[in-house]
Amino acid sequence: MRRISRDTITRDTTLCMSLSGRPSNLGTRFHNHLYEELGLDYLYKAFTTTDLPSAIAGIRALGIRGCGVSMPFKEACLEHVDVLHPSAAAIASVNTIVNESGVLHAHNTDYEAVVTLLTDRGVDPATPAVVAGSGGMAKAVVAALRACGFRAVTVLARNETTGRALARQYGFEWHPAPDGQRTGLLVNATPIGMAGGPGTEACPFDLDVVRAADTVFDVVAMPADTPLVRAARAAGTAVITGDEVSALQAAAQFVLYTGVTPTPDQIRRASEFSRRT
Repeated sequence: MRRISRDTITRDTTLCMSLSGRPSNLGTRFHNHLYEELGLDYLYKAFTTTDLPSAIAGIRALGIRGCGVSMPFKEACLEHVDVLHPSAAAIASVNTIVNESGVLHAHNTDYEAVVTLLTDRGVDPATPAVVAGSGGMAKAVVAALRACGFRAVTVLARNETTGRALARQYGFEWHPAPDGQRTGLLVNATPIGMAGGPGTEACPFDLDVVRAADTVFDVVAMPADTPLVRAARAAGTAVITGDEVSALQAAAQFVLYTGVTPTPDQIRRASEFSRRT
């Protein structure tokens, strides 16, 4: 197994990176773990920036192979890439840039991961769904629901401007607060419940709403066991967790960067390693 050290990093080592307003170790640990396990001469490093155009120009100029993109840069980087692939074009949002000999290709593996999870779990598209949030991840979820055939979807957002715009874009409804109707699929696409945030111990939905749902989907990746996930499991409700989204989207990025497809066990081990404290 290749060990990443000063001795193994050379001028030939391929560099991948991420850009985020709040860099974390999730992607760094996930990708570097797989590079090591698979013996690949790659290195992954997380960054933030106050100069996005220059940062993306640096990806091109320095031959950086790939870049994961997180908030608040997912939409702002659109004008700086060269090729928009269907997953990114579907939601006008980028979470992955791949540098092909100086040509920057944009993808959205978050969108792909949500579609995969909804399909693999057999969530019935005839069921009504509520999505809390109107940011970049909410857009990926709403677009994925549309692609999977859902038609009765409500975007739940306190921000009327972004909430209405997101709902209108995909032909759905917007509400500022729950209207008391039963919901089959309940999705949290807000930061509520995220470690280190102001709402770490909060649940984005009332408990009676959680108990009435058939499936609860929380896109928060850290921690995997959010207050919403705990409430859903206590109610015996089917759950899709944010760590599942995180692992799937990161694995898809890994394939785009390296051309190597890890096994499910390798992805699981990398995901588990990325969450160790």
